[in-house]
Amino acid sequence: MKRPAVLLGAIAVAVVAGLPLAFDNPYYLHLVQTIMIYAILLFGLDIVVGYTGQVSLGHAGLFGIGSYAAGVLVMKLTAPLWITLPGAILVTAGFGALLALPALRVTGPYLAMVTLAFGTIIGILINEMDFLTNGPMGITLDRPKLFGLQLDDRSFYWLVLALLVLSLVVVHRILRSHLGRAFEALRGSPVASDCMGVSVYRYKVYAFVISAGMAGLAGALYAYSEQYISPNTYTFDLTVLFLLAIIMGGRKTRVGAIVGATVIVLLPKLLDDVDQFREVAVTIAVLVAAGAAVGIARGRTNARAAAIPVLGSAALAGVSFLLHSMTDWRLTIFGLIMLFVVYYLQDGIVGFVRQALNLRPRGAAFDEADVGAMRGDAVSTAAATDAGTVLLSATRIVMRFGGLKALNDVELRVARGTVHGLIGPNGSGKSTMMNVLTGIYQPTSGAIEFAGRAVVGHSSSDIALSGIARTFQNVQLFGEMTALQNVMVGLHHSFRANIVDVALHSRRYAREDRAATARALALLQFVGLADLAHEEARNLPYGKQRLLEIARALALDPQLLLLDEPAAGLTAPDIKELIAIIAKIRDHGITLILIEHHMDVVMSVCDRVSVLDFGQKIAEGLPAEVRADPKVIEAYLGGQAS
Repeated sequence: MKRPAVLLGAIAVAVVAGLPLAFDNPYYLHLVQTIMIYAILLFGLDIVVGYTGQVSLGHAGLFGIGSYAAGVLVMKLTAPLWITLPGAILVTAGFGALLALPALRVTGPYLAMVTLAFGTIIGILINEMDFLTNGPMGITLDRPKLFGLQLDDRSFYWLVLALLVLSLVVVHRILRSHLGRAFEALRGSPVASDCMGVSVYRYKVYAFVISAGMAGLAGALYAYSEQYISPNTYTFDLTVLFLLAIIMGGRKTRVGAIVGATVIVLLPKLLDDVDQFREVAVTIAVLVAAGAAVGIARGRTNARAAAIPVLGSAALAGVSFLLHSMTDWRLTIFGLIMLFVVYYLQDGIVGFVRQALNLRPRGAAFDEADVGAMRGDAVSTAAATDAGTVLLSATRIVMRFGGLKALNDVELRVARGTVHGLIGPNGSGKSTMMNVLTGIYQPTSGAIEFAGRAVVGHSSSDIALSGIARTFQNVQLFGEMTALQNVMVGLHHSFRANIVDVALHSRRYAREDRAATARALALLQFVGLADLAHEEARNLPYGKQRLLEIARALALDPQLLLLDEPAAGLTAPDIKELIAIIAKIRDHGITLILIEHHMDVVMSVCDRVSVLDFGQKIAEGLPAEVRADPKVIEAYLGGQAS
C-alpha cells in the first residue's frame, strides 16, 4: 500500500476504535460492529463477484454455516474462541470447496441457480437437524473469553475491529499478488488465462474457497455479536443484500466493501424515521451535486451524464419533505435508492467518487536497477542444441464440428529455431489448427508431439506450461488490468510462493514478486511498451495491444510461440515494428508459427510455409516455392503472386 493510504487507514481505524470511548449507546456500537462483520464477508464475496466475475447466491448459506459452526462448538463442546473461529473458517471453507468443485464447472445463470439451491438446502438443514443445531429454537451464546478474560461489549467490539483489519490486510495482499492477478484474469478472458498457464477451473475453486473462509469468520463473529442465532436469519434476502452491497460500494476495492456494508446496515435504520430520512436525502443530494461539479470541472464527465444522478438525488431530497410518515413508504424508497445506485453508478459509490475526483490508482513503484539488470535477457533464450530438428509434429489431424470437417488429415512439421508460416484463405482452418495445438480444441483424431511429448488430451494450461505460448486472432487481453499486470499473468508460472507466503508477505514472495515485476517491465521494454506499463490494456491503441499480447506470451518462456494474425489491423509503421520484434524473438532461439494474411510479412520472416484450404494442406515449402505454386495461386494468392 502507498504511505498516504496507510496513513488514512490508520486514522480511520483509530477513529472507529475510539467510538466505544466516545459513545456509551450500545445500539450504535452494535450497528458499527455489524458493519465490520458484514465487511469481512464482503471482502471475500468481492473475490468471487468482483475479481473472477462469478455470481454466487449462496453466501448467506456460507455465512450461516460459519455461525452455526461456532454455535455448535460452543453448545456441544464449550469450545473457546481460539478454537471456534478457526473451526468456523475451516468448516465453511470445506463446504465452499464441496460446493465449488461441481458448481464451478458451469457458468452464468446456471452457477447462480446452483449456489441459490445450496443456500436454500443449508437453510433447510439448519432448521431440520435438531440434534445438532437445536432446530427452529436456535442457539444462545455468551460473549467469549480471550486469554481467560471474559469479553464485554466494548472489548468484543475491539476484537471484531482487529479481525476486520487483519482480514483487510490479508485479502488486500492476496488480491495484489500473483493469486489476485490470476483471479482477475479469469474475468477478463478465461481462454487467455488457460493459455497463460492459469487453470480457469482450479483458480475459480481457490477463489471460492477463500471467499467461503471469509464468510465463515464473519458468521462466527456474528453469532457471538448477536448472542443468538436461528435459521430465519440466513435467507435469500440476505444474499441479495450482500450482492447489492458489492455493487453499490464498488467491486474490486476493499473500501467499496466497507461502504457497501455501511449502506445495507444503516440505510434501513435511517429510513425508520422521516426526519432522519430528510437529513440523509439532503446530504446525498449535496454530495452528488458537489461530486458532479468537480467531475465536470476536471473534465472527467459532462453535464448530460451528471444530470441524472444530480436530478435523481435532488428529487429524493424533495420527496422527503412531502412525506409525513415512513411507515408506508420505507421499503419503496429503499428499493428505489438501491435501483438508482446500481443503474446509474455502475462502478459503485467508490468508483463514482474516484471518477469525479480523478483519483486513478497509481502504478506500483519499481526498482530501475532490477529492470536494468533484466534488459539483456528479457526474453529467455531457447536451447540452441539440435537446431533444425523437429520440435512440433502434428500427424493426420482431423477436427470435426458436427458434420463439418474444419481440419482433414493435416500434417505439420515445425523445425526447431525456425519461423514456420501457416497461410490460407479465411475459413481454411488456420485458427482451428492453432486452437488444436494449444488444447482449446481436442482433435477428433490424430496425434501431436511437442519436444517428444504427446500433447493431445492435455489442458490448455498444461500445454502452455510445457513451452507453447500463443497470441489470438481477436485480441484477448485482460482489459481492466494494466499492461504490466497482463505480462505478470504470463509470469504466474515463476511464482513458488503459496497463500501463506502471500498473507505474511514472506521474503520468498517479496523476492519472487520483485523479480517478476522487473522481468515484466523488461519484456514491455522489449516490445516498446515500457512507457505504457501502468495503462489499462483496454485503453491502448490496437497496434500496442497486439504487441502487449506478444510480450505476455513471451513471459511464459516458450520454446514455441504461435502468432495468430499479429499484423491484422496494423498500420505500415506498426507492421515494420512487428517484423523487427519477430526477428529479435527468433534470434533468441524461439521457434515461431506465424498465421498471417500480409504476404510481405510472411515472405520476409518465414523459413517454411504451409498452406491450408478447406481444412486440407495443399502445399508446403520455402516461401518462394509456395508463392509460385499454381494450387496456392488459385486458392489464395491470386494476383499477389506476380
